[in-house]
Amino acid sequence: MNRFFRFLAKIAVWFVIITFGLVLVFKWFPVPITPLMVIRYFEKDSPKVLKHDWQPIENISKNLQLAVICSEDQTFVKHNGFNLKAIEKAYQDNKKGKRIKGGSTISQQTAKNVFLWPERSWLRKGLETYFTFLIELTWSKQRIMEVYLNSIEMGNGIYGAEAAAYYWFKKPASTLSKLEASAIAAILPSPRKYKANPVTKYIASRKTWITTQMNFYGALNYKNEDENKTKH
Repeated sequence: MNRFFRFLAKIAVWFVIITFGLVLVFKWFPVPITPLMVIRYFEKDSPKVLKHDWQPIENISKNLQLAVICSEDQTFVKHNGFNLKAIEKAYQDNKKGKRIKGGSTISQQTAKNVFLWPERSWLRKGLETYFTFLIELTWSKQRIMEVYLNSIEMGNGIYGAEAAAYYWFKKPASTLSKLEASAIAAILPSPRKYKANPVTKYIASRKTWITTQMNFYGALNYKNEDENKTKH
């Protein structure tokens, strides 16, 4: 029995060493491919297209950075990876039998997209929590946003801001306007179902809401927000 527990302890230690090392590597180097990209590519009836062009955060419009924050996680620059109020609300809604909603932050979505698989399970959720803790511990908020915007699905076979900007608007991600950025952010809940251009009535309404939220939010400054978060 002792040998068994020692074996489990060794596995746990090596798991932490390997995963922590991987997180550190991606703190500085681009993420070349994610599990979701591979899974989508080999899915039955998939378009067999994989467009992904990594760009540094400086080459991604601040409009898009702000649009996804306003659409997906308005407390992104302030929380430590988890929005407890959103998680509690999602739990209560799901408990009442309402349409299943997530309470995932941008940090959690980044952890899931880069290191894990998309299906819902307690194992995946537990690992998502673990990786979220690691990236919040070792990466800056700006780096989390950079990885997020370079890795998420933004259309059928379209991954990351640069590929999405060219696919939807025939231009680089650095030049996306506020309206174009809000259109891309509007489709993120179901990027294979909706189109950023031309928009349906539903996406147009979401686009308007996101743009309004962007105006309320104001300027995005990671450095100052990170400093404020550290002080509190």
